[in-house]
Amino acid sequence: MEPVSGTREKKAAALSSVVAAVFLTGFKLAVGLQTNSLGILSEAAHSGLDLVAAVITYVAITLAAKPPDEEHPYGHGKIENLSALLETLLLFVTCSWIIWEAVQRLSTHRAHVEANVWSFVVMGVAIAVDLGRSRHLGRVARKHHSQALEADALHFSSDVWSSLVVIVGLVAVSFGFPALDAIAAIGVALLVLLVSYKLGRRTVDALVDRVPDGLYEKVHSAVAGVPGVEEVRSIRLRASGPNVFVDTTVGIPRTMPFERAHTVMDDVERAIHATHANVDVIVHGEPMESGGETLADKVRMVALERGFRAPHNLEIHHTGGRYHIDFDLEYPEGQSFVEAHDLAVEIEREIHARFERAEKVTIHLEQYQREEEELREVTDKERALHADIRSRVLGDARVLGCTDVTLLRLGNAYNVSVTCQVDRALPLAGVHEIVAEIESALYRDFGQLRRVTIRAEPG
Repeated sequence: MEPVSGTREKKAAALSSVVAAVFLTGFKLAVGLQTNSLGILSEAAHSGLDLVAAVITYVAITLAAKPPDEEHPYGHGKIENLSALLETLLLFVTCSWIIWEAVQRLSTHRAHVEANVWSFVVMGVAIAVDLGRSRHLGRVARKHHSQALEADALHFSSDVWSSLVVIVGLVAVSFGFPALDAIAAIGVALLVLLVSYKLGRRTVDALVDRVPDGLYEKVHSAVAGVPGVEEVRSIRLRASGPNVFVDTTVGIPRTMPFERAHTVMDDVERAIHATHANVDVIVHGEPMESGGETLADKVRMVALERGFRAPHNLEIHHTGGRYHIDFDLEYPEGQSFVEAHDLAVEIEREIHARFERAEKVTIHLEQYQREEEELREVTDKERALHADIRSRVLGDARVLGCTDVTLLRLGNAYNVSVTCQVDRALPLAGVHEIVAEIESALYRDFGQLRRVTIRAEPG
């Protein structure tokens, strides 16, 4: 949301516009009544409208700065857009009156216009003031994305051109062509109508939540460029005064850990904030299957989708173009073996359905044990089991040494962790194969083991 300092600068710019409009309206009205110039009187009416518009802008900016509440969850920024719409309607009414009066003067030839030195002085002063105000307001409007101030800037910049048209009309009057004053007034009105149309179109676009040109593409590019975002599924934008609200849904790899996925969504927020000064962002992440998933990842996801914990000791063997898939699966506490078995059968069927080359799926079921239950270290007490496990590990000729075997007991089952050394020249895939085979052998030879963890070190 817009900072307090930005609101102060906008209000200061709007207040200075009020002061300038009061000065110009009074000056033009006095000279216009003295000279009876419809061009100058139309400019006085235009400046009077600028005064009303400037007051409206100041009030609108003050109200729009109020924070969001229960009735206005998106804040009060639309008040700025409403003020700009009201200014546009006032411009249309005023320009219609100027054109009507000008046509009456041209058709009746009843107006007497006096082009004296004050006529040129007032228009010269008006041009200088309007030029300075339009530049200042435009700079603040661009800085804070304020449509209300932009409307004020358009008012003052149109005054510059209309004042030039009036001066041309006064010159024509001084050379004996009074009708050109009315024609100049019509030119002023048409010019203001054109500016009003452009302003009104932009205001209506904002009120009906039309996305500013180029902003959607900018936000989409920023979101799509964030590492970890697989797909940009939707982006919704809503402008409210100087603020923009962004609601986006992105696809994130389903295998990504939650903490990492949350970091990706934070990165998306930061990327969107870089596209606009005042932006409020909501990011929704949805898990999706990514192109980088391995077969093992896909198998794990099948089990997780059925409510199981991630399978462990997962092995996938490729034989003759077909796959043999084996893994251990813990079924939830409180389920009977039959219920767990039925779920396991469903998982097997799902794997066969998703992967045509899966020839055989073998699932070893074991009951889930709460991790918070205390495990007791029994390495010194279970000397015979300790020695048998160590002997079995060293029985593999590829193992160069076994420096640690630790036993933890939970009920009648054991967790065992083993540290062994293998040839340092072996590739990582070769080391993994040795570890997997030793783990499988320990599970097979020692039925009381519930979990086996082996750490391999270079020997």
